Amino acid sequence: KALYVGISSYSPEETLKASEILSSLGTPCRIHQPKYNMFYREIEKGLFDVLESKGMGCAVFSPLQQGVLTGKYLNGIPKESRAGRPEGFLKPENITQEMLNKVRALSKIAESRGQTMAQMAVSWVLRRPEVTTAIIGARKISHIDDALKASKNTKFSQEELKKIDRILEDKA
Repeated sequence: KALYVGISSYSPEETLKASEILSSLGTPCRIHQPKYNMFYREIEKGLFDVLESKGMGCAVFSPLQQGVLTGKYLNGIPKESRAGRPEGFLKPENITQEMLNKVRALSKIAESRGQTMAQMAVSWVLRRPEVTTAIIGARKISHIDDALKASKNTKFSQEELKKIDRILEDKA
């Protein structure tokens, strides 16, 4: 018998149904692991509400969009990067000029906050009270240091959030 269950990448409707089924079996669903980052915001369309109503935690994955939101691809694709390896999930063709332009613009906001782009991207997902934690996939100690710094600077002004949204909504 399972004491607790976690789910991943379910829609709001599927999450609600899974939670109800599990609850009826006496096994609470405690956590959901959805993808969430500045470029992928689907969970803002109802999932946060479901998680809150069911008392479920939210451990988001890919807060850095597989490294794109770190700024590491601004000057090309490093060979040792996810996009530089043939077996990786991130393909070079998935890193568009539009995304890179947005990262450049977002980096200016990060700099004004005293953060790196990676730190701001993690801070941005952690700013949501519904987000319990962010899975960063650290490959270096410096990645852990960045995540710790990000966790200590999760407050954004309304003006910063508006600027970020304008950049992300821009189709340039």
